Amino acid sequence: MQHVSQAPVTTPDAEPAPPEPRAFSEVKGWFSAYDQTLFDWFLNRQNDTPEASGDILELGAFLGKSAIFLAGYLREGEEFTVCDLFDTPAPDDFNLAEMRDSYPTLTRRGFETNYLAFHPSLPTVIQAPTSVVADRVRPGSCRFVHVDASHLHEHVVQDIASSRLVATPDAVVVFDDYRAAHCPGVAAAVWAAVAGEGLRVIAVSASKLYATWGDPVPHQSALLAWLEGRTDLWHGVDVVAGHPLVRIGDEGVVAPPAPKPLRPPVAAPAAAPRPAPATPVRWRRLAKDLLPPLLTRAIVARRRRRRG
Repeated sequence: MQHVSQAPVTTPDAEPAPPEPRAFSEVKGWFSAYDQTLFDWFLNRQNDTPEASGDILELGAFLGKSAIFLAGYLREGEEFTVCDLFDTPAPDDFNLAEMRDSYPTLTRRGFETNYLAFHPSLPTVIQAPTSVVADRVRPGSCRFVHVDASHLHEHVVQDIASSRLVATPDAVVVFDDYRAAHCPGVAAAVWAAVAGEGLRVIAVSASKLYATWGDPVPHQSALLAWLEGRTDLWHGVDVVAGHPLVRIGDEGVVAPPAPKPLRPPVAAPAAAPRPAPATPVRWRRLAKDLLPPLLTRAIVARRRRRRG
């Protein structure tokens, strides 16, 4: 079940609405095929386990690519919440600079246009800094949390703490850009939580770290059994700080079926029919009307010689 916290943005003086995407591939964002495959596996595993109930939460949505994907796994009675600043002014100068440099095209209207192309109603939208999540989302209510908001260290520390408060005991918590060179603050915050705050790593891909605040062993056992049967993902097991984690890499994986837009793509207008070629009779008439008599007789004589 989805709830809308605020109505869609329809300010008369706002910029014209962005074009509606005709396919999932047209939604801008960073969401690799192998991470789509892993999201699909974790969420389907939860959906196949009745006791693994709970809501879904995303911190940082950009233009909605992963949000559109996540919404497809909601079960009856569950809520999907998205928290992002969108085009609200950032709360501090460093965050403001980050938004201006990394997300200059981010608007709530862009997110809503993309999302509503694939789903009939919006999720619960919290347009605010992610620091408010702990006060706006029920404690212990979320079975899957995707953290992909600010890359500034102090903000990620807050997002990690919020994820712990809202997560169910065996929830999956996913952190984006945990190893990207351009955002070391994410790596510092996430690995500090692993080393000293009880965050337990399930697996890592090239882009995302999959973790839990509960026991990772059931997740890992099922994940390894699933990976053994796949040739499009390589995997290995490392031990970090005394605990195993699964490393997963791409060997040409094909993403699960992408969400389909609610409305089929608009067909291109049919090309105008090409005019039929003029018949010989018509050409003879034109020649008689337009060409000098001498030239007309020469053309007719030539055509007769060819037929003979």
